[in-house]
Amino acid sequence: MNILVAGGAGFIGSHLIDRMLENGDTVLCVDKLIMGDKNIEHIKGHKNFIFHMIELTDQAKVDQIFRDNNIDIVYHMAANSDIQKGGKDPAIDFNDTFLTTRTLLEGMRKANVKNLFFASTSAVYGELPDVKLTELTGGLMPVSYYGGTKLASEALISSYVSMCDMSAVVFRFPNVIGPRLTHGVVFDFINKLRKNPSELEILGNGMQCKQYIYVKDLIDVIMKLTKELKQEEVIYNIGVNSPGTTVTRIAEITVEELGLDKVKFIYTGGDRGWKGDVPRFTYDISKVLKTGWSPQYTSDEAVRQTVRDAIALGV
Repeated sequence: MNILVAGGAGFIGSHLIDRMLENGDTVLCVDKLIMGDKNIEHIKGHKNFIFHMIELTDQAKVDQIFRDNNIDIVYHMAANSDIQKGGKDPAIDFNDTFLTTRTLLEGMRKANVKNLFFASTSAVYGELPDVKLTELTGGLMPVSYYGGTKLASEALISSYVSMCDMSAVVFRFPNVIGPRLTHGVVFDFINKLRKNPSELEILGNGMQCKQYIYVKDLIDVIMKLTKELKQEEVIYNIGVNSPGTTVTRIAEITVEELGLDKVKFIYTGGDRGWKGDVPRFTYDISKVLKTGWSPQYTSDEAVRQTVRDAIALGV
């Protein structure tokens, strides 16, 4: 297949491209390289890999990409992935998360490209701590600009699916971790402890509890559920078959894997790390489990493996 991966130089997108190239697909990666090109350096020169550095909100350039290439399916991975950063400037999420969706959908409409995968997020649900979240949970009220623009993107995709007879698979997933991680609590803890192995600042009270999914598990299920698309929009919660991992437990695992002892944990206090953070939620992933997919890593195991990956890579 001829595949367009928007945001393919990012953490998740680069792992997705690796798998596609292994499968023999031709992959066109479009990205503005806000995080640099280190995630795709190893595939530059691959005979089936094409890269274009563009601003994905530039409609004329996106339209040209579609005109020049016979695209079978679009994987929309482009977004602002740093919620804290976006929380300081709403324009970041509006531009990088929502407008990229609008531009890609328009490009698809004009070029008559029918198939889309969209990487959404658990943040669309907002703060519903006492509700087991299913794909049909209503009353969604995101509490971050990131969650809001992802939910708006989902709504826009739904309208294009209906109006243009498209097919779309939407994944709502929590924190994704693994090799090439560039931000987030695991990344931050490793860097903090390398700078000061005797103490560790932990945002909030450490009781924030979320699911962490290992990136290779996520790539497995993306590939499985985008092999054959029907003319509809299908939404899946993607998570793990285990309870979430608290921030304090992440700190403990990181300390253990780094071989440290007597590390003093210093908490900043409060029930969350920053405004817009959702301290805990409960995910129902029964729908995706019925497809036959099951994650290999629990949440705690994903955290531990990610720390080991970072140590092995010297990150």
